[in-house]
Amino acid sequence: MRKENQALYQQLRKDYPEFVYEGYHYEVSEDGVSMQFFYSAGADVRFAPKMNLLWGIHGKSPKGNLDGLVFHIGLIELISYWKCVCSPLVRVKPYRLSEAQQQWWKKLYRKGLGEFFYQNTIQPDKEHFLDFVFEEDAADASVLTYPRVPDGDTTLVPIGGGKDSVVTLESLKAAGRRIVPFIINPRGATLDCARIAGFPEPQDIVILQREIDPSLLELNSRGYLNGHTPFSAMLAFYSLLVASCTGIREVALSNESSANEPTIPGTDINHQYSKSLEFEEDFRSYVSLYMNDVAHYYSYLRPLTELQIAERFAQYPAYFKVFKSCNAGSKQNIWCCRCSKCLFAYIILSPFIDKETMVSIFGEDLLDNWDMKTYFDELTGIAEVKPFECVGTVDEVNQALRMVLAQRQDAQLLQYYQKMLNL
Repeated sequence: MRKENQALYQQLRKDYPEFVYEGYHYEVSEDGVSMQFFYSAGADVRFAPKMNLLWGIHGKSPKGNLDGLVFHIGLIELISYWKCVCSPLVRVKPYRLSEAQQQWWKKLYRKGLGEFFYQNTIQPDKEHFLDFVFEEDAADASVLTYPRVPDGDTTLVPIGGGKDSVVTLESLKAAGRRIVPFIINPRGATLDCARIAGFPEPQDIVILQREIDPSLLELNSRGYLNGHTPFSAMLAFYSLLVASCTGIREVALSNESSANEPTIPGTDINHQYSKSLEFEEDFRSYVSLYMNDVAHYYSYLRPLTELQIAERFAQYPAYFKVFKSCNAGSKQNIWCCRCSKCLFAYIILSPFIDKETMVSIFGEDLLDNWDMKTYFDELTGIAEVKPFECVGTVDEVNQALRMVLAQRQDAQLLQYYQKMLNL
């Protein structure tokens, strides 16, 4: 449900005119890197989130300091905290960004927070909703150094626990690449997928333990602004740190071509903006221009559609009982079977996996669940707006359903679909 928060947005910007990136601290040990970032928006709004990168058996002593990488991680983490008050000014104390860098970050705020603004019914001034300011004596960020990781035969693969990263893992293994998995805040599905891929122990995996400062959650409970932030952009900057600490240059994401489609047709509002090709190219350009081309970040699945990925995933039945893409059920490691993400996964896989197996994976036949009709309409384009989830394009969903209809017509949503389209 959208919230009418334009007035709250304007009031918060008056109450908190400046959001400050105070600084950061990090320590390198034999186990990994611990980091802490410090932000404020006045005496009553302060945050100090902590992150801990554990490199397991893959760590190396980083050559040179990590200041530049950690500083940039602080910039990307800042977005999650800034959004609660949306201050018009962001004061960056550690270093000064060039004008071109500032424009890059402003674009990420504008497009990466498109869903946040839409869901809160906020209409920001696209030119002036955010400006960066710096300390007079702040050194230019160009003084920071970055260790460029050399090429090698190993690929770092972030694992999210869904079908996409499974396809990337198995495809790269088949191509003869050595794989190192990277997981943020491990849970059942991510660890199980890593185990089946051949990485059974925590030390086999590079792990980031990422926390949200409880103060932010407390402000959210008090009615401060909240909403979606560009998670994959955060992952991108952390992957550079992992590359530097492991000596692995190749970072293979699992973002597909479908991520480029806007969630709101005819706009640039896209739940998956930071998974899009546009962001990927912008990020690589930024790393090349300002971060010594530290590592090579790309999506291995970019040429593929969700339907093509689903067909490939169906070739790996060992993962059927452990993979999960449901955000609502992630903490319980279940498919909730009540959200658009569950329904999308069910639809896109159904042309390639038989009904009995699908029911055993999800626990029920979601195509025969009439309570999912609203999500079904959103996924198929019957409704105007797609779900704000990581789902495929409307065309892909419709193609998958036509393929399913060639196999079965015994479910309520399939019969409804036939009637709507006069099939």
